Amino acid sequence: MRRLLAAGIVLGAVVAGLGVVRAMSADAAAVPPYHPTKLAKVADSRQVVVVVGKSRGSSYSTVYTYQLGADGKTWTAKFPAMAARNGYAGWAWAGQRIQDSGTTPMGTFRITQTFGLKNGPSTKMPWTRADTNDYWVGDNKDPKTYNMFQPSASAKRTWRTGEAERLAAYPTQYEFAAVIDYNRPAPTSITWDATHGEYVTSKPANVKRGSAIFLHVKGAGSTAGCVSLSRSDVVRVLQWLDPAQLPRIVMAPTADLGKV
Repeated sequence: MRRLLAAGIVLGAVVAGLGVVRAMSADAAAVPPYHPTKLAKVADSRQVVVVVGKSRGSSYSTVYTYQLGADGKTWTAKFPAMAARNGYAGWAWAGQRIQDSGTTPMGTFRITQTFGLKNGPSTKMPWTRADTNDYWVGDNKDPKTYNMFQPSASAKRTWRTGEAERLAAYPTQYEFAAVIDYNRPAPTSITWDATHGEYVTSKPANVKRGSAIFLHVKGAGSTAGCVSLSRSDVVRVLQWLDPAQLPRIVMAPTADLGKV
């Protein structure tokens, strides 16, 4: 069962983030730019997390959460606005981002998996309990394992441990986390390679664009490209997320929200 979950991993106006706005509001000017009705690619999602950066070069951002009502028209803010941090170098378009650049990718992405070094916080999302053996690989010389979870550093592995994150090395940040589906291989392309003791994909992600982009618990400051929130905020977001609601995360500075 653990291996199966691991393969899946291989994530009116609104005031202070609260309130209700109808999708077809006549007063369009009163709707903030981060409201789901202003976002072009939320598609069929009924839960939307919006990460709004202060500027292209800033590592400070704000997270808003919205739930679509049963009427299919009314979006309601789920939680108050949350203070967040993003990449230390600010932002870059997802299709142009470079690995190890310290930027957070701008775009709209699905959230399909969660993981953490503690027992899951009663989330409906698929959850993997990480341990001291687990890695997230970002070895650009081994495309078939790039941007994938690995349950151990097998002696016969094809990826380099120096080009992977040992999850237990980040006990604060990875206590609880959601995987953002940025530059990840399709789950249907992933199989277990018993010979090398690793997961591999037949359709590799772009090894130039970076890996391991998560929504995780805040550390001491900015991130290397992820989005971080306080521990309590991460927990309540994870408890709220529901795969049946097809959640998406939209990430960009305010000036670029209309383009993502």
